[in-house]
Amino acid sequence: MDITDKVAVVTGAAGGIGAAIAQRLLEHGAGGVLLTDLDAARLDATGKQLAEAHPGRVLARAADAASTADLTALLADAEAELGAVDLYFANAGVANGAGLDAPEAEWATALEVNVMAHVRAAKLLVPGWLERGAGYFFSTASAAGLLTQIGSPTYSVSKHGAVAFAEWLAVTYGSRGIRVSCLCPQAVETELLMAGTRSDDPVQRASARAVLDAGDLLQPLDVADRVVEALGTERFLVLPHPQVLEFYRRKGADYDRWIRGMQRYQDAVSGGA
Repeated sequence: MDITDKVAVVTGAAGGIGAAIAQRLLEHGAGGVLLTDLDAARLDATGKQLAEAHPGRVLARAADAASTADLTALLADAEAELGAVDLYFANAGVANGAGLDAPEAEWATALEVNVMAHVRAAKLLVPGWLERGAGYFFSTASAAGLLTQIGSPTYSVSKHGAVAFAEWLAVTYGSRGIRVSCLCPQAVETELLMAGTRSDDPVQRASARAVLDAGDLLQPLDVADRVVEALGTERFLVLPHPQVLEFYRRKGADYDRWIRGMQRYQDAVSGGA
């Protein structure tokens, strides 16, 4: 998709990957971007910074990306002030649940934000996109959604769900003009990842270390550059860390060998947690 003059909504956009995606979209000529996040103060600062560089093309609205009511209001605001929404970036995410003892409330939050937020947004957007014959749904999942996440079952399971939903959208609506991409990065210098390195919980520290030790630590703008490239080619699977594809191939080639290797890797990172 040519993003020139297109209107986008980006969730989880107060910082990290979401803010970087919004910045790159604007720099590449998007007609308008609505940023949203639960962190109202941080979102306001990011929105003002982008609005100064791109006047008249930025809106910032604090909202819950997993709430149908909030999503409905966001999409209405975007359409009223920027034009019909062409691209939706389901980027908001949470990382919680240290081990099997994670309480059910943490499971519920992970599934709500990392999966159901995507489902609810698609339910609101897809009917209109089908009428127009065009639309783009861009899901931020994780390498954990293709492989697994040492330490956190809630993150691993919910990110697998995000990948699965994106695949289903692409299969079901791809021949009807709706494009879908799924971003699966590994280590990116965001608060979501770095908070794990400071955790008092040894399982959470091991989880963060497993990600950091597996490959290069990218900056959010590096990831956003890969996102823009993927939009141009309408590629489904977006892997800023090329080694993830090799790990994924090994997993598919010999599942039992891959699990044994992951067991050894878990023992190694847990020993230094």
